Amino acid sequence: MKLNALKPANGSVKSNYRRGRGQGSGGGGTATRGHKGAQSRSGHSAKRGFEGGQMPLQRRLPKFGFKNINRIEHHGINLDAIQKLIDKTKVTDINLDVLVKNGMAHKNDLVKIMGRGELTSKVNITVDAFTASAKKAIEEKGGTITSTKIISKTETK
Repeated sequence: MKLNALKPANGSVKSNYRRGRGQGSGGGGTATRGHKGAQSRSGHSAKRGFEGGQMPLQRRLPKFGFKNINRIEHHGINLDAIQKLIDKTKVTDINLDVLVKNGMAHKNDLVKIMGRGELTSKVNITVDAFTASAKKAIEEKGGTITSTKIISKTETK
């Protein structure tokens, strides 16, 4: 290695290009922005999706879908996950506090027990909702289920 042969890595040093600093710069006068118009002025920015006056893509495409404002979102936990929890902690009564403590749900979640997997232990579960297969599997092992689901006005029938 020779000191006189040292140079920066390729692409690491860019040449400084000073826009609009006189005719000698090669871009003087208009500072390479062309003549007049919004794009030549400072502070110009077009709206997101602006296509120069053409109807933008998000307005050309049709609307679709539906968002149900009354939807109740449940956090699903399967029986196999419940069995792993039982094996790990030897707990027999499971409720939201136990699930939160073990990182299986958040404190504001509505929890629903789903039927995937197999349950090998007797367990008492208190959560918001259960699927039919999960109810059957828990009760077959001698466990009990308690639903804390709040019935809305539309479900009173």
